[in-house]
Amino acid sequence: MKIFANALALSILLALLAACGDESSSSVSPEPRQCEEQSNDCDNVSSSSEKISKNSSSSQKSADKGKSSSSVEKSKESSSSVKPSSSSEAKSSSSEEVKQSSSSVVASSSSVTSSETVESSSSSYDRTDAFKGTLWRKGEYKTFVDTRDNREYYYIQITGEDTAGKAATIKVMAENLNVGEFVWGSEDQEDDSKIERYCYKNDTANCNKYGGLYQWAEMMQLPSRCNTESCADLIKPNHQGICPSGWRLLTYNDYYIVVHADNNEDGVKGTRSAYGFGGSNDSGYSLIGAGYRSEEGGFARLEDYTIWFYLEEQNSQEHRSSCNGMNPNKTTISSGYQSKVTGASVRCVMVE
Repeated sequence: MKIFANALALSILLALLAACGDESSSSVSPEPRQCEEQSNDCDNVSSSSEKISKNSSSSQKSADKGKSSSSVEKSKESSSSVKPSSSSEAKSSSSEEVKQSSSSVVASSSSVTSSETVESSSSSYDRTDAFKGTLWRKGEYKTFVDTRDNREYYYIQITGEDTAGKAATIKVMAENLNVGEFVWGSEDQEDDSKIERYCYKNDTANCNKYGGLYQWAEMMQLPSRCNTESCADLIKPNHQGICPSGWRLLTYNDYYIVVHADNNEDGVKGTRSAYGFGGSNDSGYSLIGAGYRSEEGGFARLEDYTIWFYLEEQNSQEHRSSCNGMNPNKTTISSGYQSKVTGASVRCVMVE
């Protein structure tokens, strides 16, 4: 009996150890707070704007296409790349208040990390890699130079259908915006005298490849206090934000046009780059998995997820903004809202 009891105890101990090993090997970061409130799967979130979808096997489009998520286009009258000095108001000194602020985040399925030093990694990354794969729309991409830092960007003209079911054409960047002075992921972008950017894992090489990551107020070029208080009255039509002169921030309606592009047979998948993001890039939009900076200051889901803010306050009391997210395994996008202090990607549309 004693031998049997010892054997039983040993077998229980081994089972517990095995279970712990499984748990650690499959551990994931907690999903963003808003996603947890709405759903266990962030990709099913649809709290403020409905998911965009397209049936590639049917030429008939549904008559009741999704409504615009009440995205309001906002514009900054000044074409200057620097925030107005009058906007440099003090932000809440409490880190807890900052965490309650309203920046947009996507679900994290990988460990969130934060680096203490900038990696001086050199990258041989060729920007055109993002456009390669199933479709490389030669001759259709044009380039322009952002005179603020002389950085060149690809852009493309896309004709599709807007949220009202009407034909519409936009000229949109085919790369994420990468402008501003590097700041640590552990800090907030609160210097209103200049544009600030996060680089994934504090590595500037990642900014060159995936673009910068920006908090909502930074993207909007509004006072940093707008991350922790309502600034709805400062949102303008054709809001320029941190976009170059002659360009404005992307809206829900713009992205809807991209998804429903005339030459896009794959819907949402057709917006994604075939390079590392599992899409066909039928639209030419070349969306890549830039990951995000969490409201706690870490980074997660590089090449596995991308998110972007819209130009609206979803909840002025909780300091949140509408956002969309996408991963390479879904044919729809996640629509929801989260804290404004999260770092997200930015695209710009030419003003015409």
